[in-house]
Amino acid sequence: MPHHLARYGGLLGSTLLAVAAVLGGALPELPPKVTPVSIWQGEHGPLTIALWLAGTALLAWAWWTLRDRVPSARWALVTAGLWLVPLLVAPPLGSRDVYAYACQGATWAAGGDPYTQGVSALPCPWLDSISLIWRDTPAPYGPFFVLISGGVVEATDSLTLIIAAFRLIALAGVVLTAWCLPVLARHAGVPVQRALWLGLASPLVGVHLVSGAHNDALMIGLLVAGLAVIVSRPGRPGPLLAGGALLGLAVAIKVTALVVVPFAALLAVVGAYRLKALARDGGWVVGGAAGAVVAATLAAGLDFGWVAGLSRSGDAIAWSSPPTAVGQTIGYLAVLGGWHIDALPAARATGVAVLAVLLVWLWWRSRHRDPLHGAALALAATVALAPVFHPWYATWPLVLLAATALHTRWFTVTALVVSFMVLPDGTGLPRYTKMPGAPLMTLIVIAVVVHLVRSARRTGQRNG
Repeated sequence: MPHHLARYGGLLGSTLLAVAAVLGGALPELPPKVTPVSIWQGEHGPLTIALWLAGTALLAWAWWTLRDRVPSARWALVTAGLWLVPLLVAPPLGSRDVYAYACQGATWAAGGDPYTQGVSALPCPWLDSISLIWRDTPAPYGPFFVLISGGVVEATDSLTLIIAAFRLIALAGVVLTAWCLPVLARHAGVPVQRALWLGLASPLVGVHLVSGAHNDALMIGLLVAGLAVIVSRPGRPGPLLAGGALLGLAVAIKVTALVVVPFAALLAVVGAYRLKALARDGGWVVGGAAGAVVAATLAAGLDFGWVAGLSRSGDAIAWSSPPTAVGQTIGYLAVLGGWHIDALPAARATGVAVLAVLLVWLWWRSRHRDPLHGAALALAATVALAPVFHPWYATWPLVLLAATALHTRWFTVTALVVSFMVLPDGTGLPRYTKMPGAPLMTLIVIAVVVHLVRSARRTGQRNG
């Protein structure tokens, strides 16, 4: 297929999505009752859904078709940039989080503590635009992002300008990723044009990171920048300290970035792994990250209450999280036997326990392999085993896997599927499709576990 056909087919797709955002996106006016049929019953409901489906499908088709046949790095960057233009000027798509950012910033700017009170306590002038489930929950974001949010709200009280500011911040994160990702790709021996294409041209990037203005974009940009500095200057205290500080700022946006820091410490070591070398070189990375988190916390005049606020994210129950799906399915099966069991807490706790073991194993294995790919797999495991999953979470591992993975089908297919999980107005389909969603996800979990066990046995037999 000609490359220009994919380029302009994707541009048409992003344009259709922009029109869908105007007609029925995550607009400030939140309907009294939000369900998957709310958008359909709206003034332009059927047209909005049709435009969203067609636009997402076109973007997904163009991205998938050229995943291994991108002409050049420059072509990938220009095309990904073109696709972002319509989404930059349209209303938000797929999420109402940007309104929550504004209200949390307003709380901080007014002298409140967003880690001890929900945004409804102010009250925030844009409270009616926030999803009901998040109005009384504390902010789960780090002090660096609270500082940014407060600064945006202090600069203007116009909601339109506030959305534009958060979108420009997200765009800055994407640009930072584009600038630094080639360094990681060259380190891992992956074609730069392929890494840029897979990491930046995905529908998830345009719809959720840029149009939705999610802070994940800035977190990813800082992660990639920090890792790029470290792999470029291993063994040198100054660059390692700076790289660690960039990672710390990413952690001070979302704490999940913390899983990358131990792998970054391994990247800092020159030559073969030695405990002494890890303490000497990796210590600069860890020290820089810790210092940045503490500095951001002090600058914001807050404490570490944002970590406790993460527990409230579990209020959203959807089968898109594999542990949540397993817990839901166990409950459904129990009902068939006449029992009423709430297996969700145990399933989620098991997922977190498995994640902890898996992260340690990945780090241990990365001592004598590529720690950069280990960090990508650690982010993938964190997304898969967390109690809650939103489509934009898939961008965390997507970017690093794009720069390190030899086999791409498994994570690109996943990215395509989750691109269709949220309607234009921000309604998450998994919350309303527990049946058959949860049992189907449980079957997928079982199939993946069986595949991994068989692969481990075959590897053990070959090594034996």
